[in-house]
Amino acid sequence: MGFKHLFKAKLNWTLKQNQEESSKRFYSKTHQIQIEGKPVLDISAAKAFKGDPELYNPEDLLLSSLVSCHMMSYLYVCSQNGIEVLNYTDNAEATLEVNTDGSGRFTEVRLNPKVTIVNSDKLELALELHQKANQLCFIANSCNFPILHNASCEVI
Repeated sequence: MGFKHLFKAKLNWTLKQNQEESSKRFYSKTHQIQIEGKPVLDISAAKAFKGDPELYNPEDLLLSSLVSCHMMSYLYVCSQNGIEVLNYTDNAEATLEVNTDGSGRFTEVRLNPKVTIVNSDKLELALELHQKANQLCFIANSCNFPILHNASCEVI
């Protein structure tokens, strides 16, 4: 085995004054996550789950983690293969299924990376490297649902 890294996050949630008088079944979902040396993240549940729609939610953050990790893995494999990337965008989507008992899970994520490169002779390789990036991605390797890629690439 290679290296082990420990990541830490501190969660802080407090009962709001008006909640004491209301039914305990509907606690506020708003809370904060602190990671040492970084700005505090204000988080809530998704609007569909009675959260604050103005704040990030765990589902947003999971999808964001996948998109970000895939891009960084992709840029890494491109640099190993002499491909100069000029631009990378992605409009990713995740499907969450909720069961009648309130449990749920992501059933798939669809990444739609659009990449612009300089090397016209490496266009096919640039598309193929998304598979290698997926194999290297720490977050993708931690998920138990399919991560699909609909990649496109253009040369400028």
